[in-house]
Amino acid sequence: MLLNIEKLVYGGDGLARLPADEHGPGKAVFLPFVLEGEKVEASLLEQKRGFARGRAERIVEPSPWRIEAQCPYFQRCGGCHYQHVSYGHQLEIKAAILKENLRRIAKLELDTEVVVHPSPEWNYRNRTRLKVQTKPEFAVGYYRFNSHELQPVTQCPISSPLINRAIAALSQTKPASWAEEIQEIEFFSNAEDTQLLARVDCRPDIRKSAAIQVATEIKSILPNAVGVVTYRGSGGNHGPVEEERIATIGTGELTYNAGDLSYRVSAGAFFQGNRHLAPQLVELVTQGLSGQAALDLYAGVGLFSPVLAKSFAQVTAVEASPTSHGDLLYNSPSNVKAVRATTEQFLKTVAGELRPNLVVVDPPRSGLGEMVVRGLAGLGANHIVYVSCDPATLCRDLVGMLAAGYRFQQAHVVDLFPQTYHIESVFHLMR
Repeated sequence: MLLNIEKLVYGGDGLARLPADEHGPGKAVFLPFVLEGEKVEASLLEQKRGFARGRAERIVEPSPWRIEAQCPYFQRCGGCHYQHVSYGHQLEIKAAILKENLRRIAKLELDTEVVVHPSPEWNYRNRTRLKVQTKPEFAVGYYRFNSHELQPVTQCPISSPLINRAIAALSQTKPASWAEEIQEIEFFSNAEDTQLLARVDCRPDIRKSAAIQVATEIKSILPNAVGVVTYRGSGGNHGPVEEERIATIGTGELTYNAGDLSYRVSAGAFFQGNRHLAPQLVELVTQGLSGQAALDLYAGVGLFSPVLAKSFAQVTAVEASPTSHGDLLYNSPSNVKAVRATTEQFLKTVAGELRPNLVVVDPPRSGLGEMVVRGLAGLGANHIVYVSCDPATLCRDLVGMLAAGYRFQQAHVVDLFPQTYHIESVFHLMR
């Protein structure tokens, strides 16, 4: 069947519609790897009550923004969604999706343009997490598109050159009993791409002696890595249990420079994934702000806190992860108080006591949630900066913030993840 692609939606798919009939308007169809304005010959893969999923078998009328993908694994690997789109148009798509979500969910019509901050298109990722298989042969890679089957890779064009060399070296590993202990491997490189840290998630039942062997073998494959750290995996898809770091060969952290500051970042700690844009992100969050007290929630290793400490008399930084909190303590100057707690726990504790001038929030993809939004409203800060990695949860949270009397001041898209549908944004709100 022939379908006309109306627009792209968050998640990377294009939206088309089946022909209308006597029962009403045509059902929505979602198709990957297409562009708005294209006419495609499509097949339906899945029919649900309110929508369908399909696949473009042939591009009948291509978009002028369609280009050839650079990666040989594109459309097989599930990591990238927009390699068929010229980069300038990728940025336009992300800004349009953000504004559409603001209108539809938050009922917010912006009277100013969203400012878009581009990134180098390739080799930008400082963190890459690879799945591992050992049978029928050893391989590392990513999940295939819409699958939990492994797509083996020997390169990743969006990852840094140092990480690519590590992927290539690891992909040549011969099958061995020690490799069967591995579930995933994560590589993390610094901004200059001169230091590489490897984190290895092993089977939940691994013995310490076996974990030491795994770390030793990986270090021999990657002699230039500053360190290899092994963890006991959780046995599910929830990542490692942070307290179960088993063995370290070399060092367990690296030094990350962003702007005029240096940060200690340990294996397992959260840090932004684009090696070029961290200084720009910090500037967009902190520039021109000053006062007596600032609150940095979901602080991670302290990307924003040391910069805020230059212009606020006191900064309170809150982080729940033990590993990230350890780095936060290390990275914090004397006027930053590093608190280990969830944001929910912290807001319950300080309700009615803390009166910050500024609150910075950088939550995970799930957003803040109703309880945190209510807690923030009760703090009485006149300025909130929201760093978001998901436009839907951002807009859900904005509904509560706008109802609490905050008003929109400025919005930015910081393109931390070119070639993917992910949208990182920075919103300034005033009251």
